[in-house]
Amino acid sequence: MGNSPSGFEYQVFKDGSVQILHHGKQAAILRGRRADDFLDDVSLDDGQLIMARLTGNYRRGNERAARSHPRNLKP
Repeated sequence: MGNSPSGFEYQVFKDGSVQILHHGKQAAILRGRRADDFLDDVSLDDGQLIMARLTGNYRRGNERAARSHPRNLKP
């Protein structure tokens, strides 16, 4: 395992919304309570995994098993 997500960054705007970027491209915008909760969580941790989970852009651990599934094998 050991593949921790990377390439995420975020920007906080004056209105309190948070824009999450992945490799420079917008991945999500958080507003209101979600933005506040995100900022609280990020202040305690690096935030890469948090941002990956919020955007849905993270490995789930089953990629290797899926590669050998019969429907994914080329005839």
